[in-house]
Amino acid sequence: MDKVLKAKVLLVDDEEDFLSTLAERLETRGLKVSTANSGELALARIEKEGFDLIILDLAMPGMDGLETLKRIKTKQPEAEIIILSGQGSIKTSIEAMKLGAEDFMEKPVNISELLDKISDAKDKRFQVLESKSVKDIETILKNKGW
Repeated sequence: MDKVLKAKVLLVDDEEDFLSTLAERLETRGLKVSTANSGELALARIEKEGFDLIILDLAMPGMDGLETLKRIKTKQPEAEIIILSGQGSIKTSIEAMKLGAEDFMEKPVNISELLDKISDAKDKRFQVLESKSVKDIETILKNKGW
């Protein structure tokens, strides 16, 4: 049986059937899933809400996954992003990782493997935020002279 996760995920894909099916499968495992069917909509959602993880399709019309990834990382460098692609190549996966993607998976996605990657990304994000909080507290204490 798959483990139950608690995380807030943004799922970005232009294929509506895939988007709704994967969102439903992730929600049954305890994830809170929001969806976007374009890079532009994903960026707008990220501006308004915080997510533990973004699952991003590579090949989308208009703004593709790599451009969306670049823009997300510019605004939120700590964002955890997994790239999905039905037509991935080694070159593209390397480019995505260089741009800051946490991982790269090919469609059709194995739900158990995806859940493992989501869990790993969530743990990493928690550690990054915890470290940032400690640094913020140390700065406050140093500046206040307590």
